Order: sequence, then structure tokens, then C-alpha cells
Amino acid sequence: MSNKEVKAALKSAREAIRNKEYKEALKHCKAVLKQEKNNYNAWVFIGLAAAELEQPDQAKGAYKKAIELEPNQLLAWQGLANLYEKPNQTDVKGDLADVYRKLLELYESGDKQKWYDVCNKLVELYHQEKKYLEVAETWQKLIQMKQEEGAEKAELHALWKKMIQLLKDSTQTQDNKTEQSLLTAFEHAVNSADPVPGEDHQNLYKDFIQCLSKFPHESARLEKACNDMMALYPSASYPLEVLCLHFVQSAGTLSEEALQYISKLLEMDASSGPGIIGFGVKCLHEKKYEEAIKSLTEGLQKTNQCPAAWRYLAEAQMKIHKHRDAVLSCNQALEALGTPEGSSLRWKSLILQLKAEALIKISDADAAEEAIKSLEQIADASSDPVILAIRGQAYLNKGLLDEASKISQELLLSHPDLAESHALEGFIHYSQKNYEQAERSFLNAIKRKAETAEYHQYLGLTYWFMSDETKKDKGKALTHFLKAAKLDSYLGSVFCYLGNYYRDVAGDKSRARGCYKKAFELDGTDEESGTAAVDLSVELGDMDTALSILNEVTQKASPGTAKWAWLHRGLYYLRTDQPSKAVADFQAALRADPKDSNCWESLGEAYLSRGSYATALKSFRKASELNPGLVYSIYRAAAIEQILGKYESAIATYKKILKKTEDYVPALKG
Repeated sequence: MSNKEVKAALKSAREAIRNKEYKEALKHCKAVLKQEKNNYNAWVFIGLAAAELEQPDQAKGAYKKAIELEPNQLLAWQGLANLYEKPNQTDVKGDLADVYRKLLELYESGDKQKWYDVCNKLVELYHQEKKYLEVAETWQKLIQMKQEEGAEKAELHALWKKMIQLLKDSTQTQDNKTEQSLLTAFEHAVNSADPVPGEDHQNLYKDFIQCLSKFPHESARLEKACNDMMALYPSASYPLEVLCLHFVQSAGTLSEEALQYISKLLEMDASSGPGIIGFGVKCLHEKKYEEAIKSLTEGLQKTNQCPAAWRYLAEAQMKIHKHRDAVLSCNQALEALGTPEGSSLRWKSLILQLKAEALIKISDADAAEEAIKSLEQIADASSDPVILAIRGQAYLNKGLLDEASKISQELLLSHPDLAESHALEGFIHYSQKNYEQAERSFLNAIKRKAETAEYHQYLGLTYWFMSDETKKDKGKALTHFLKAAKLDSYLGSVFCYLGNYYRDVAGDKSRARGCYKKAFELDGTDEESGTAAVDLSVELGDMDTALSILNEVTQKASPGTAKWAWLHRGLYYLRTDQPSKAVADFQAALRADPKDSNCWESLGEAYLSRGSYATALKSFRKASELNPGLVYSIYRAAAIEQILGKYESAIATYKKILKKTEDYVPALKG
């Protein structure tokens, strides 16, 4: 085949392809290759025809052969790109990216429009593969080309915005180069927007600030962007809200600048969640714990995805000993934190430690088990002596004395100057009633950390139970209870023991009542303090105070709870000749404890006072069934039978009483 014939055959092949006669085209190309096996065009045409005949492997081989022959010729690369772009081609994205890159190289000095088309395709491909760094680098090259061509500001603005769209999902990749490219795109887009100020520009600024807030190390850039936006849009609350949450998340005390931002935001919008949260944190730092809880709770109802705010709420709840509430707040904080990375890991450790401390204060085995699980999730927990001391307390609460003692001994050897080391030893001795050793440990703990209320409380308890002398010695139990109460005015249990001291040792009923009342106000579940406050009020002739305590408890009580309050108020109504009210209260008390024989006996008395003999009889019988030793209930039942004319039954009951208690006068009289 002559050179002329080769050209004719290639021309025929081209015609056949144009007419979609692909098999014919292949014949012409193969004829050419017999003569010229390295004919570039023949290989390209074979690739084209084979691709149309659904023979991808043959097509790929042909194009690759052509590329081998002429690596810088466009046709084969274009054909290979078309082949890889077909929907039936799978697992070729990597190869297609290589082809696009080569085409960009070949188009760069020539056809700019085709360069842009291929660049768009390559970026789309990288985006599908989540190769954000490659997306950023390639798109920036496109923008650079446009800038060199002298593109209009509006076109460049659109390109920067497109880059933001392409990279907006890359914030999870933790790649610094991609992150910087995204932030650069935002800065260019914000600066090239038109008109300014304007709605689109304002929304773009919001997106930019939201993006910056995801990168804790970009705090300076975030503050600048927020301040720049506030200068342009002084009535917009968004940048202030972001700044407030940023300062809250940054931990530590709030700076003067942060407090100004919080104040400015609340002036602008008193119902702003971040503003209310910021104010709550301020209250916490000022030791206004109840106000802090109120504000943080309100703020978190509006802005609940702020782990630091949940943690601050838990801290405030711990300060007023609402330990179960603190555990719930810590759980919310962990949920809001999600899967922490970088600086968020520190927050996770702080939250888990606080949760463990709250669980230990709950003091039951299940809570102790949960505390141990929380501590296990803290990174480097084994090297932190304070966390080890908390773990020791958890073991102690769980009843694992050997494990707790082992940690205590290790801490005393490795950290003898740490207050927590000595306190743990003290808790262990106290639990074993080794009061002399406990005293020594708590004194050592106080020597190292004199301002910890709990240490003074436990030293006071140690003296209280050690002996009658130390209990009565003003310089021992009383002194440390008072010190604990001064250091922590929310520590209800200390006020209860102060009440015990003033009532049982000093004989000062008035002061004792004040302490019990304070203890009960701090902890509404403390029945001992509530009961003592009521009893002492009655003894002191102050029925108003007694009733106000009982009324408050019974109003808040859910069905089947607060038996002691219902019983006390029922007895008061019985004494003051208000039998119907007494009946209602005794019934409420029995819902809490249906097996209380004394309560049934009191209910019988109330029914009897009301003249309801049949129900009174049933109540007294129930009391004596539950406790056959209640002679008074048996006698009352007999007396009612006598009133009702059931003489035989009454006589039998009286005889039954006299069999047990021969000289029981009321029965003899009956």
C-alpha cells in the first residue's frame, strides 16, 4: 500500500465513522496498520470506532498506543477522555483525572475556552471523590487564568463563590491547606461583592463567620471578621452572637472585652440565646449560682448546641449540690460535643471529670460504676492524680475497699503534697469507722487545701462520731461544721448536723430549728431536717412556721411521696379538731406507705373524730392486722363495735386484749 493509498484508506475510515459505519472504519484502519503499524491517526480512528461498537478495552488500547506514539497530540487524549466519560465506564476516575490534567497542559497555551471546560470537569471529578485539596488548587489556577485575562470583578466574585460551594464540606477533613483555601475564597468573595452593604453580601459574611467559628485556631481572624461585619451592619446581632459563643467556648474567665460584647448583644436583643448564656457564665464567675443556672438554662433552650454552656450549667448545679441535674447537663454537653477533635478533646475531658465528680456525690453503687466508666474515657487519666483520687472515691462508693486503698497508697507515695491524696485516705478510714486515722488524714488535707468545705464537713463528722467528748467539744465538731457552712452555704447536710449539735448538745432549740430549716430549704428531699424543723417549731409554739413548711412540701409532692409531711400535717389537723382535713392527709401518707400501722391508727382516730364509725373500725382493724402489738387500735375497734351495738364482738375483743394485757384499764372498763 503506497503513501497515497494510506491517505485514501484513512479518508475512507473518517467517512465511515461520519456515517456511523464503524466496522467498515475498522477494516480501513487495519489495512493502514498492516502497511504502517505506527500510524497515529489509524490508532485514533480504531479507538473511536471500537468505543462506538461498545468495545472499550480495544478502544482504550488503541488510544494508549496512539498516545505512546505522539504523547503531545490532542486527538488521542480527547478520545480517551470521551471513552472514560461514558456511563458504562466504572473505576476509571483516577485515569480520567490523569487525562484531564494532560489536556489542561495541552490547551493552556492555545484554546482557553477548552481549557476552562476541561478544568470544570476535572474539578467536578475531584469534588465527587472528596479530594478537596486538589479541588482548591485546580480552581485557584482557573481564577488565576481569568485574572490574567482581565476578567470583570463580577465574574471573579462568582468564581470565588463557586469555590466556597465546592469546599464548604471540606471542614471535616482537618487539612490546613484546604481550610486556608476556603477562608481565602471567602475573603475574596466578601471583598469583591457588590453592592456593599447589601443582603447577599450580609449573608455571605454570615457564612464566612460561621465557617471561621468551626476552626478554634482562627480566633483572631474570627474576631476581625465579626468586628468588620458589625461596622458594616451595626443592627445585625449575628456577629455578636458568634463572638459571645466563641468567648464562652474559649474557657477560662470572660475578659472585659467579652463582657462588653455580651452586654451589647443583650441591649440589642434581650432574648438572644448566646447573650443569655454569656450572662449566665458571668454570673457563675461571680458566684451567683442560682442566677447562673436560671440564665444558662434559658439560653440553652434557645441555643442548645454549645457544649461549654452545658458544662458551665453542670458546674453551677454542682456548686448548689444538684448532683443529678449536673449529670444530666454533662450528658447534654457530651451529646452537643459529638465526636471531638483537637481542642474539643480538652472539653470532653473536663466534662467527663465533672460528670464523675457529680456521680460520686450521688453516693450509690450504680452511680459509682457510671463514674468509673466516665473516667475511663478521659485521655491520660492514669497520669492525673486528681482523677485517680476521684476513681478511688468511686471504688469506695462501690464497696471495693481494696481497690480504693491501693489507689490511696499509691497517691500518698507519688503525690504526698496533694490534698486529694490525704482526703481519699480520710474517706476510706471514715467509711471503716477508723475515726482517729480519719482525723489525721482530713487535717492533712485541710493543711494543703484549707478552703475546701467538704474536708471540714468530714472532719466535723469524724469528731461527731468519734466520741461524746469530741461531739460536745466546741473546738471539734462544731468548729468544723461552722467552717464548712461558711465556705459552702449550699451544703445542706452540714446545716443538718449543726441542727443536731444545737438541739442535742447545746440545747438551743431556736438555733437548731433555724439550721434544720436552712438544711431543708437547700435539700427538699432531706426528711430528717424537714421533720426536725417542724417538730421544733411545734415545741416552740410556732405553728405558723411548722405549717408553712408542711404546706410547701405537700403542695410540691407528687402522689405517693412525702409521707412524713402528710403524716405531720394530719396529726396537726387531728389535734386542732379538723378531722376531714386530717383524713385526707393520712390517706395521702398511706399512698406513700400502705403498710404503716401507726398511720392507719391515726386515720382511724380521724374517722372516729368525724363520726365515720364504720370506716374508723376498718382503719383500726387494718392497723392491728399490720401490727398485732398495737393494743390501742384493738381497743379502739372494740369501743366502736360497742358504740355500733355489736356487743358480743366487742366483748370478745376486750377479752382478747385482757388475755395479753391483764391490767389494761380501758378494756376492763369497756
